[in-house]
Amino acid sequence: MTDLLFTPIRIGALDLPSRIVMAPLTRSRAAPGNVPSPLAIDYYRQRASAALIITEGTQISQQGQGYAWTPGIHTPAQIEGWAKVAEAVHQKGGRIVMQLWHVGRISHGVFQPGGARPVAPTIMPVPAKAFIPGPDGKGNFVDVPEPQELSIAGIQMIIADYVQAARNAMAAGLDGVELHAANGYLLDQFLNSASNWRTDRYGGSPENRARLLLEVVDAVAAAIGSERVGVRLAPMGKAFGMDEADPEALFQHVVGELDQRHLAYLHLVEPAVKGREIAAETDPRADALMRDIRARFSGPLILAGGYTRWNAEKALADGRGDLIAFGRPFIANPDLPARLLIDAPLNEPDPETFYGGDARGYTDYPTLAELAAQEVVS
Repeated sequence: MTDLLFTPIRIGALDLPSRIVMAPLTRSRAAPGNVPSPLAIDYYRQRASAALIITEGTQISQQGQGYAWTPGIHTPAQIEGWAKVAEAVHQKGGRIVMQLWHVGRISHGVFQPGGARPVAPTIMPVPAKAFIPGPDGKGNFVDVPEPQELSIAGIQMIIADYVQAARNAMAAGLDGVELHAANGYLLDQFLNSASNWRTDRYGGSPENRARLLLEVVDAVAAAIGSERVGVRLAPMGKAFGMDEADPEALFQHVVGELDQRHLAYLHLVEPAVKGREIAAETDPRADALMRDIRARFSGPLILAGGYTRWNAEKALADGRGDLIAFGRPFIANPDLPARLLIDAPLNEPDPETFYGGDARGYTDYPTLAELAAQEVVS
């Protein structure tokens, strides 16, 4: 089989040596002030052999936070922290873009300015849990409160926050940004008919529900250049109460509009992914929808969804996508591209250390070279 994973590609302003992308992975290890910690510098440096690193979701404002110990990009200290991460990755020859994140209703008053309720397109109960700091210093999952509905003025403030966050990411030396419009977070909440019951210009038709995403895309692209902007979508995603009534109509419109904007890439979460797991059964419409999106989007397409070395090669050979994002394999294998190249065994990730904690399960997974050195010593 041809090693399509290891063929170069250009996406936007970046020339990549392969098609292996490190997916955005929330690890909940930010330092006080939601600043990337010294451990984060090591973590991303270790994985710089990825063709492209997409950072963990990084909140664009205090209002945008929904989980304990996640980093931001809206204060000077956070910008300085990310600058150290970017420098470390670049010194190792890597490329890194920041996923810009506003969780919308998937939050809690402990994160919100003044203890306010989280914001959303529409007031309704939310089938989700928030991950908040506990008195013991560990994270606890608690019910998400009913959100408040965003006003038009509030929406405009969030668009401005996205623009400033993108500028901050570029000031920190990152190579671009990815707008997180998937997995049940704010931009996805506006897209989805299950969470958006508005009757103004941001609700109702697919065109109206897509308006916020497209306004954010246009504003961020105007600020830093469309060739530095990617978008992540989850067609037919079910996370946190998402359940679009007419995904074909919605994503035909969204993808058609995005295609006209000459973005660096479009990043799709495969419909088989439900939350953090691969669903046992997939909606029979899913494959046709993914192929329709591929036909409508002429730019580079990144696919994420539990891929292995071999089904990734097949997806590339079939033209389903142009790059493959790997998540959990990159958690446990900092040298994942080298392992994939020779089909070497992979370290297994420890789910107990995914969220929060210290170096264990974060920066202590061994590379092939380190394992070989241990064997020589022993």
